[in-house]
Amino acid sequence: MLSAHGHERVDPWYWLRERDDQTVIAYLEAENDYADAVLSETEELRKQIYKEILSRIDENDLSVPVKKGPWMYFWRTRQGLSYPIHCRMKASSAASVDFDLMRHKDREDEEVILDENDLAAGHDYFALGNMEVSPDHRFLAYLFDTTGSEVFTLRIRDLHAGSDLDEEVAGTSYGLAWSNDESTLFYTRPDEAMRPWQLWRHTIGTQPEDDVCVHVEDDERFHIGVTRTKDDAYLLLEIESKVTSEVWALSADDPTGSFRVLQERRNGIEYSVAHRDQHFMLLTNDSAEDFRLVEMPDLLPLGGEVAEIVPHRPGVRITGFDLFENHLVVYERSDAASVIRVIDSATGAATTLDLPETPSTAWGGLNPEFSSRVLRYHYTSLITPSSVLEYDMDNHTSKVLKRQRVPSGYDPALYRTDRLWATSEDGTRVPISIAYREDTAGNLPAPALLYGYGSYEHSIDPMFSPARLSLLDRGFVYAIAHVRGGGEMGRGWYLNGKLEHKKNTFADFIACARHLRQHGWTSPDRLVARGGSAGGLLMGAVLNIAPELFRAIVAEVPFVDCLTTMMDPSLPLTAIEWEEWGNPLEDPKAYEWMAKYSPYDNVTSSASQSLPQLLVLAGINDPRVAYWEPVKWVAKIRAQNPASKVLLRIAMDSGHAGPSGRYAAFEEEALVLAFVADAARVATAPR
Repeated sequence: MLSAHGHERVDPWYWLRERDDQTVIAYLEAENDYADAVLSETEELRKQIYKEILSRIDENDLSVPVKKGPWMYFWRTRQGLSYPIHCRMKASSAASVDFDLMRHKDREDEEVILDENDLAAGHDYFALGNMEVSPDHRFLAYLFDTTGSEVFTLRIRDLHAGSDLDEEVAGTSYGLAWSNDESTLFYTRPDEAMRPWQLWRHTIGTQPEDDVCVHVEDDERFHIGVTRTKDDAYLLLEIESKVTSEVWALSADDPTGSFRVLQERRNGIEYSVAHRDQHFMLLTNDSAEDFRLVEMPDLLPLGGEVAEIVPHRPGVRITGFDLFENHLVVYERSDAASVIRVIDSATGAATTLDLPETPSTAWGGLNPEFSSRVLRYHYTSLITPSSVLEYDMDNHTSKVLKRQRVPSGYDPALYRTDRLWATSEDGTRVPISIAYREDTAGNLPAPALLYGYGSYEHSIDPMFSPARLSLLDRGFVYAIAHVRGGGEMGRGWYLNGKLEHKKNTFADFIACARHLRQHGWTSPDRLVARGGSAGGLLMGAVLNIAPELFRAIVAEVPFVDCLTTMMDPSLPLTAIEWEEWGNPLEDPKAYEWMAKYSPYDNVTSSASQSLPQLLVLAGINDPRVAYWEPVKWVAKIRAQNPASKVLLRIAMDSGHAGPSGRYAAFEEEALVLAFVADAARVATAPR
């Protein structure tokens, strides 16, 4: 067949797209049977790692309750149950709460508002989407998906009666917001390409066929969402493409009124919005590559004078902000480190929260109360379990509310974390976060797992994982390559890893692998790479460019047939993604650069030399990366490299996020880690 630009492209595995064809289903089932047969060699190791993971998980866990109005909301988990149970209790009784006791025993004044285990019963897959309580705390609106397709059903629960209303709405997408009349709910619907494109209004007591469509976004590059300002003043309709934003506002007291645009869309200008004291605050990249905060009056017509609140600082990316009645919290990122700054709105004095380790990460928690004078936030590192903290914004003091428990025991003093810097082929310094046991340092080179992503300005932060201890305790070094295309080093870091600069993502990852080798951390026969989704594209690219660097590669839901997908706007999300990857249908240059790196189109051939071992994971209902991309890729690799060990496991009941339920997720992680350890020739028990 011919491409849009006349290039001949023959695809002998194109037929694998026909998911309703029983021949295709039989092919996928045969792949699973083959993978299971080969992976049976690691079954005992897999079982051992699963037991280790389970021993480190607090199966009877409890979130720190969050105050919202007269209630404290929280979730709990129970041993043997796969999904959380969402609860609440009166805020007036919270002072007498023994949270450690609550982990094991329900309180008499505790009210279960939603048990995901009940909703998941009878389904092979279950995922909860958004859930929002009405302003009077009587109704709970929630979204759920039982296929992995990310198309949701909306239900509304009367929390006084403890039962759902009969006003169920099928075919919805992410996003829910209540108006102040406590009976009007806004939600979104997706189009055939899975793009949320319509905003709808529902009134309690009416049937879905009477719902009103209040906005339609016809530009296929944009998707919509709906939310509510923390001060309860406005509903916000957020319209976004990959590079452009537009926000519309409606008084939360006037749900049948008309949304008004705050700033009309301008190509390349992004902004997000909060509200306080008759002003909208905007985080924007207008005249600020790394963003700045500005303020404008909310008087209609909108578009009054704009005042700068936090100026642009090149190299310091403002990633978000949280607005309180008396404080402004700014979340920043620079030099691959996260920063939280708290600004007193009356005095302008700014305080930076102390983070005790490098590398580490911190992020804002749930802070729904506009009048609160304390900030809930989280802190963790690769070797420090996650903590939930509360920062007093007036007195500048922090206290720990909860530390992640490792029931089997964990001594962080046995482990080390460091920040390394590799040099990419163009001279750019690339940060690497690593973790290892202290006694591993005397046994180098060690087996190593190198993780990478590098797309959408998404940062892979150094966070603690109980499962990862199964590798560290077997002498592994764990490393994250913070490659270009991510957001770790500012907006420029992202821009230099997308579109025509995408090759920098691959070069950076390869430089990180070589750095670990050249500095004695590991060796090619002990190094395994791992990445998922767009990080799976990274795995496919480095497999083609530098297979000699890796013993094995794990590619999860990998976006490996990117050129074909970006040439088919009928597929979910393709049109939205053109601003991230390029539009090869309209732009010959985009076609050329994608054709040069697309993993599927650049599979290397060898009749005798084997490639790194491959474990590829996919989901048949995946709306983000179609299952046929990894399936076709595996078929082509096998055909051109018959001596290679290539395994494909495709979940026949889930989508992009993998299996649902925590125990199923633990089992899949144990399978992956057993594959990694076996590939690196590590069969020893943990220290």
